Amino acid sequence: METNKPATPETYESLYVQFIYHFNVTFDYFECHEVLEELWLETGRDPLYQGLLQVAVGLHHHNNGNVSGAIKLFSQAIDKIQHYPDNALGIDLAFVLDQSRTYLVGLQADASKEFQPFLVPVHDGKLQALVDEWAANAPEHGEDEGD
Repeated sequence: METNKPATPETYESLYVQFIYHFNVTFDYFECHEVLEELWLETGRDPLYQGLLQVAVGLHHHNNGNVSGAIKLFSQAIDKIQHYPDNALGIDLAFVLDQSRTYLVGLQADASKEFQPFLVPVHDGKLQALVDEWAANAPEHGEDEGD
């Protein structure tokens, strides 16, 4: 199977920075989906972005008791992101893939598995600085988070 090329932006889109912020700081997986879906649509439906947002939605579903939805989304996410390099978009994609596979197997083995969030390791210092800046200036919950 052909390996997809990673998206390699010279600068990180604000929506992507917000995705990492919500995934790693607020653990708001619904908001992760909202911001990354917008970017996914703006960028021509990049499968890597779709896979990452599916990981977030899988966690959101599991946290809300929808185990079958979580299994479906983790399966779809794995199918997409497994074709990308281990390090893409400034993150450790191999770790995200491994955690997603582990999560999927755990849910398939035990539907009562306790919700356990994980972090997306950021390797690019520039991306981490942007996430930190967003965190320092993030709007209060309920305020507009648009660009």
